[in-house]
Amino acid sequence: MAEALVSDDYTIEIPEEIRREVSLSTGQKVNISARNGVITMIPDQPLSALRGFLKGMNVQGVRERPSHL
Repeated sequence: MAEALVSDDYTIEIPEEIRREVSLSTGQKVNISARNGVITMIPDQPLSALRGFLKGMNVQGVRERPSHL
């Protein structure tokens, strides 16, 4: 687990190992949320970056049946 320090002006430097793991680059936006005392940061990525994300996923039984059947 990586560790970061909150500065006096509430900025946080994301550790290098985390930046590399999620391919974070300077100027990239991140979505931040808090729930039950836990802060989550998710890098904002263009939709094209998700192409093939679910490739190979088992979709058996995922689709809804038409109401007329």
